[in-house]
Amino acid sequence: MATMAAATRSVPEGKNSFRRNQQIFVWSVILPMLLFFAVFYVYPIISGFAGSLTNWQAFQNPEERRFIGLDNYVRLFNDSVFRASLVNTFKYALIYMPLSIVLALLCALAINAAGRLAGFFRTVYFLPVVTSVIATALIWSVGFYQPRYGLFNQVFALAGLPQQPFLRSPATALFSVIIYAVWKNLGYDIVIFMAGLSAIPSTFYEAARVDGATRWQTFRRITLPLLRPTTVFVIITGVINSLQVYGPIYIMTVASGADKPGGPLNSTIVVSVYQWQVAFGELQLGYGSAMGIVLFLIILVITLLQSRLLRRNWEY
Repeated sequence: MATMAAATRSVPEGKNSFRRNQQIFVWSVILPMLLFFAVFYVYPIISGFAGSLTNWQAFQNPEERRFIGLDNYVRLFNDSVFRASLVNTFKYALIYMPLSIVLALLCALAINAAGRLAGFFRTVYFLPVVTSVIATALIWSVGFYQPRYGLFNQVFALAGLPQQPFLRSPATALFSVIIYAVWKNLGYDIVIFMAGLSAIPSTFYEAARVDGATRWQTFRRITLPLLRPTTVFVIITGVINSLQVYGPIYIMTVASGADKPGGPLNSTIVVSVYQWQVAFGELQLGYGSAMGIVLFLIILVITLLQSRLLRRNWEY
């Protein structure tokens, strides 16, 4: 009896010990991640918000910094350049996203049907993604978009078409940057769509062929509905990245000869570029922090709405 009682006690103790070790392991993994998130994400947001409520200037004596409340935010929405940057940011996202998604899906379908060459084409399309933004943006600005000697205008001249100013005209500058950005990031979306296509069971397509469905009917009734979670994921990441666009616009507009990033005539100015000009060009860190907080809130709201849409589609 004593032996049975001891064995009975040892079983719960063994379970408790296992649970304790499991919890220690889980917290040893989670705590470093939480610390990293707190230091590099939460603290900068809190610090930036606190700075946006002051008249913070670079190289300013900390004793001279004073609390000014929401004055920077009021100034923001009275700033015509900031309003233009906000409009251009949304314009960039609204043009970039449909072009990127449609082209990436078409390329993914074509590559998926390429058989043994699929890996080769996937690599070719993905190369721009891992290539430096500085290098590729400079090549497009000087080699492709240059008004007199650029490749595109040379082709237009051979075809008898009028030459285009591209980055040097307010009417075409933003769209020119968008075309480059679509080319640069297309490979990433292609790989995501190809992963989604490979997850669709082949039995659906076999059943559609037996039923005599055409390619369009198969695409519309099988491929598109089953790609819905993948498509929503591409939209979420694409919108977040496009609302934060900085590198292509800064590099290409400066390389084209504009007097400042976001030119000509602020036709390509976006919130990230204007924030850089104000914070690091004019050294108004408090005002620049206010722009960052506004952009952060816009992205947060859009991300939450899209996450809800994504969850609803997965449930479907």
